[in-house]
Amino acid sequence: MSEPASKPHLCVDPAVFTPEAVARDTQMVNDAIVKALNAAPDRWKVPWPKMRAGRLAGMGTFPMPPESPRASVDTIPGPRGDIPVRILMPDGAPKGVYLHIHGGGWTLGSARENETLTDRIAARTGLAVVSVDYALAPENPYPCGPDDCEAAALWLISEGAKRFGTTRFAIGGESGGATLVMTTLVRLRDTHKVTPFSAVNVTAGCYDLRLTPSVRNWGDLPLVLNTEDIARFVGNYLCNGGSADDPDVSPLLANLKGLPKARFTVGSRDALLDDTLFMASAWVAAGNEAELAVYPGGCHVFIAFPGSIADDALAKMDAFLSDF
Repeated sequence: MSEPASKPHLCVDPAVFTPEAVARDTQMVNDAIVKALNAAPDRWKVPWPKMRAGRLAGMGTFPMPPESPRASVDTIPGPRGDIPVRILMPDGAPKGVYLHIHGGGWTLGSARENETLTDRIAARTGLAVVSVDYALAPENPYPCGPDDCEAAALWLISEGAKRFGTTRFAIGGESGGATLVMTTLVRLRDTHKVTPFSAVNVTAGCYDLRLTPSVRNWGDLPLVLNTEDIARFVGNYLCNGGSADDPDVSPLLANLKGLPKARFTVGSRDALLDDTLFMASAWVAAGNEAELAVYPGGCHVFIAFPGSIADDALAKMDAFLSDF
């Protein structure tokens, strides 16, 4: 009997989950993060507007990235009014456009706070980057955030050729932003009957808001996120009655057929590890093409911190976004 034709597949070396695989500089970064967060004020006792303003003013636990000379601010129409976006242009004519959706538990974060990443993408891949400042919970809970991201994607479909001279589109995001990436893709396919993106680049997403085993079993260690943090962020996002059983909320539960090739990146020391392992497997099971990269000892969204694994992961993302 002949072998079946080659299909998308995943392969994770079990060694990446062993303590011996963790590089010294990775462990040093993790230790520094835990120390800094243990010394920081309890974010659950600070009003969200004050927390957001402090982060934008450079007073957060981690430093604010420098503002990119590539960046400009614009607005696009949304379901509840204008949506701010930061647009970063490459050198020369764009080879495509990357729609970026930032993380922050659907509660924190902004396009401006992710400028090290988005500037790098524009500089190294030749893509224009459109980073969306979607509405944040708990003031604007589900479905406000995904509605804004859906609107941004529809704007790009409508205006991309005129604005950027290309219809070659990729989409990506980190953490809660990766959740919104997946929701956006499914909404475009099911509601609007379009699949405009050719590549998906997601890091450390939360794809099952019912909480996967790695989240439930993580505990109190504040390595960027812990179990309580994730549960509270979910509570903020769903405070207006959304359900974690809804595939529009938990995209791991959605029909994933007919979606673009994707690169999934996560660290082995991420409370959301299972979300990526499960989602990448579901992606392939649905017949889609996927790459899965699990980095030994990497914390939640480790690409935001210095270190050898971040350097490697970012270089591979650059290659993925350059070649789609």
